[in-house]
Amino acid sequence: MTLIQEKVNQAIEILKEQEIDMWLTFVRETSGVRDPVLDFLVGSGDLTWQSALIFTRNGDKIAVIGNLEKDALQRLDVFDELTGYDTSISEPLRDTITRLNPNQIAINTSRNNVHADGLTHAMYEILRGHLKETPYVDRLVSAEPIINALRGRKTSVEQARVKKAIEITDKIYQSTFEYIKVGMTEIEIGAYMHKLAGEYDVTFAWPADSCPAVNSGPYSPVGHTGPTDIKVERGHLIHFDFGVKYEGYCSDIQRVVYVLREGETSAPPEVQRGFITVRTAIEKSREAMKAGATGNSIDVISREIITDSGYPEYPYALGHQLGRVAHDGGALLGPLWDKYGESPNQKLEVGQVFTIEPGLAVPNFGYIGLEEDVVITKNGAEYFTTPQTEIVLIKG
Repeated sequence: MTLIQEKVNQAIEILKEQEIDMWLTFVRETSGVRDPVLDFLVGSGDLTWQSALIFTRNGDKIAVIGNLEKDALQRLDVFDELTGYDTSISEPLRDTITRLNPNQIAINTSRNNVHADGLTHAMYEILRGHLKETPYVDRLVSAEPIINALRGRKTSVEQARVKKAIEITDKIYQSTFEYIKVGMTEIEIGAYMHKLAGEYDVTFAWPADSCPAVNSGPYSPVGHTGPTDIKVERGHLIHFDFGVKYEGYCSDIQRVVYVLREGETSAPPEVQRGFITVRTAIEKSREAMKAGATGNSIDVISREIITDSGYPEYPYALGHQLGRVAHDGGALLGPLWDKYGESPNQKLEVGQVFTIEPGLAVPNFGYIGLEEDVVITKNGAEYFTTPQTEIVLIKG
């Protein structure tokens, strides 16, 4: 069974669980505007004319598409029924929906998850036009809960791909730590990591100009930015944020190293204290991550450890889901801030993959940010790889 077939079957089970009669993905010219769920339903292929991919909790798998694309979808061996058209989708779409007579039609709109919001406003209006003068125009509901579950509940194949991406990321980090020398620029270090990614034949988990982030010392800008011409100096913390994409699935790992000053054999006490604080916040959060807990309840644990230790509150969520993209949507380990909507109130589920990434600045040294990737199991959250538990020391 292919991964697409596996995810489609999973979608039908989710429809049964959520008691939703029908899920309808409605797209056109996907080479220009691509609904994120298509990766799970048709893979990397594009659809040109108006196309409707329909799944029901009774197990129906139906595509109403342009005749020129019937053969391509047939080869996927996903859809049991393929209805083609040449001039207008309107009649075959209405006929199909009328025959199935759903009480609810879930469509890809979402206020909280960008990956569940693939139906454009114009396509929404076009769909309503096709359903005009039928009872189904008033039965449209958001597919956000369906897509949250489909993206979030990683199958064994998906988890294996994430794990492989993380293993490659670990190897690139280890080689990079051996490569770093005093006087190198952040840009040089980032270029070396790019070279290694090419040797492992992987791409990047986010745009290459900011993957990796490399922050050497206290004046390097931390955030969604790329390496600068700042040079590595003794006494610098160097913070990294890096991830790769392997067979369509991402890693997202942060690491930190300290460049020893002359005569030092360990990091200064204030650096060690910052590292232990971040490490404690990660571990206590991970221990509390159980299926059924809300993302906000986990974020509170880490945030209080950081602030109770005397450090400023970090201005971002503790962690996000990881999968086809670095920020995979759905439940979020985050505070109840307006920008995050209802995502922090969503509950954790078995199979979800999360990052845990608190951080803090150590004055005069730089930024300490660690990021670990974990999967929710029946027994709680488990690391995919050995977490960083000690500061990596660079002799320079």
